Amino acid sequence: MSIAFNNIRTHKNYVLTNYGEKFEFTVLQITSDKEFLLRDLHTLEYYKMSELISQGRGADFSIWEI
Repeated sequence: MSIAFNNIRTHKNYVLTNYGEKFEFTVLQITSDKEFLLRDLHTLEYYKMSELISQGRGADFSIWEI
């Protein structure tokens, strides 16, 4: 079972799976209940959680701490 949004902590690494795509990131800042500022672990690009789930949550949606 994957973790819930309220269990996500800053400065921890996570992997998010949604619609077959995997994103590995570090949480830099929590801006609201379901909005987070993230940094990709591979490209060091900055983005928000809402950008990753803007197309909705697929059947395979999960978030795991790595």
